[in-house]
Amino acid sequence: MSKRHIKRLPPHQNAKVFAVTSLVFVSPFALFASAMPGGNAFGGVFILLAPLIYLVIGYLMTAVWCLIYNLLAKYTGGIEYESETV
Repeated sequence: MSKRHIKRLPPHQNAKVFAVTSLVFVSPFALFASAMPGGNAFGGVFILLAPLIYLVIGYLMTAVWCLIYNLLAKYTGGIEYESETV
């Protein structure tokens, strides 16, 4: 086994993956919420906007957290994990 450190998290790549993945999970929840009694308070707008808002906010927050991690990893050494070649 060898110990490794995550030196850097690319903000754009990680944010892009998180944002697209969030669409897969948020879209069905938005449809489900709109089908619930009383859950249709915003009409069809909620079904369209919720996934898009989540995509944008998720992208921005993931990029910011990656930038923060990259700054802190310089001083703390980053996240450590063990790996093994099979």
